[in-house]
Amino acid sequence: MGVEEKESSPQQEVTKTETDDAALAEAIAFEHNLTLKEALKLYPAAIAWSGFVSIGVIMLAFDPQLLGNLYATPQFQSDFGYLYEGSYIISAAWQTGLSMGNPVGQVVGALVAAYPMDLFGRKWTFFACVGLTACLIFIQFFARSLVTLLVGELLGGLVLGCFVVIAPTYASEVCPMAIRGHLTSYVNLCFVIGQLLGNGVTSGTSKLTDHWAYSLPFALQWIWCAIIIPGMFFVPESPWWLVRKGRLEQAEASLKKLASSKVNTKATLAVIIETDRLERELEMGSTYWDCFKGTNLRRTEIAIGVYSTQVLSGIYLINYGTYFFTLAGLKTEDAFYMAIGFLAVGFVATIISWWEIVRFGRRRIFNTGLAIMVVLQLLIGILDCIPNRPAGVQWAESALMLIWNFFYDLSVGPICFIIISEVSATRVRSKSIAIATAVQAIFGIVMTVGIPYTINPDAGNWGGKLGFFFGGLGFLCLIWSWLRVPETWGRTYEELDILFDRKVPARQFKGYVVDGLTSEEI
Repeated sequence: MGVEEKESSPQQEVTKTETDDAALAEAIAFEHNLTLKEALKLYPAAIAWSGFVSIGVIMLAFDPQLLGNLYATPQFQSDFGYLYEGSYIISAAWQTGLSMGNPVGQVVGALVAAYPMDLFGRKWTFFACVGLTACLIFIQFFARSLVTLLVGELLGGLVLGCFVVIAPTYASEVCPMAIRGHLTSYVNLCFVIGQLLGNGVTSGTSKLTDHWAYSLPFALQWIWCAIIIPGMFFVPESPWWLVRKGRLEQAEASLKKLASSKVNTKATLAVIIETDRLERELEMGSTYWDCFKGTNLRRTEIAIGVYSTQVLSGIYLINYGTYFFTLAGLKTEDAFYMAIGFLAVGFVATIISWWEIVRFGRRRIFNTGLAIMVVLQLLIGILDCIPNRPAGVQWAESALMLIWNFFYDLSVGPICFIIISEVSATRVRSKSIAIATAVQAIFGIVMTVGIPYTINPDAGNWGGKLGFFFGGLGFLCLIWSWLRVPETWGRTYEELDILFDRKVPARQFKGYVVDGLTSEEI
């Protein structure tokens, strides 16, 4: 399908007498000419509802952050741990088991979530997951043994794992191209918000001397459910899902709820219908198996690769941030404050990334940020090798981790969610994101098993030397991303289908001509 070059403004409308082709051409031109400022004015509802659905990711990030910080909470250590060299600690084996709930949940939950998302839609799948989460929090709240807490974490993780598939899928399907990157990368900000709130809560409750030091943080998870459930009945369903189900009138009604009255929703609907038709014509299918057939194989590989890079470059250290800082030599109180600052920096960096993505594109930001992260990890490893660890080294290592997190949330963190949403064909988007999430979570399981044994004083006691490990893995990821990650900025979903169908090399995506137009002209 060609791209017709013509002028369009946000207020331009197509009359009912124009042909479907004219509506389609106008909608494509509208997408390319729409500025960020205009999109913010014309799609406030889409932005709001995308942000609302992404609250599920805050819940997903909040839970493991609580758990990671509780390992450094004196009352939790005393009630659930054992005495080691004069102080209580949670054994590496139990840390591994308890922390397994989140990554295992992402593997199973992500793969399972794709089925109800396709059968019942994004809206009701999200609602069901929130309801189940509200019920499962009871297990964590009343847990007074490691076994009970383990059951709560595993069952809760199965449901929480669904949110990381639902949020980017929904965000990518309810907004125009001009704000697509911002809303999908907002998923990363939700991770940061959840982790930041988890750190803030446990920083305050860590001083309590009874079971409320850990029961209260678990109870606060109900707040998210209380916020989400009343609004669930008003969430517009994804128009892309409705079109694939043949419910065109409902799709147009959903578009009207998501956009201003100045937007020609009939023209937007025409683009969705045409893109779906093109993907059926290209035999892209809609099953898990179809994610590995034809051009979808390359697209699934890219989604898996960029998502797995998050784990392989060292992001799972955040779950052990407070514990890592205490092992580096900081006082418990200072470690909690450092962990909060760690995530506050990530919050600011993610917001700054929204400015970047409309100026430098996805590929350049991802690769540049990853290269800087590799260097920082290696520096942390080198510092940890200094003999006798002179005063100030622990603060230097902690500061480098802070800087590392800044560049992570400036690049690999948010850009990953944009790429996995844009490279996936629309017919298999939920399943492609689910597969990428599951593979990333499998790597996460490996890290969950390995990290406690590498950093615990009663095990490997590596400390900052983990920088060598993650720096090396990050370097391998950088080589792969340079060769395989394409530039998807400024392309409609239909154009991306064409580029992948023509097997355009990753480094040629940006300037490739689609029916006579370069990426700069369209």
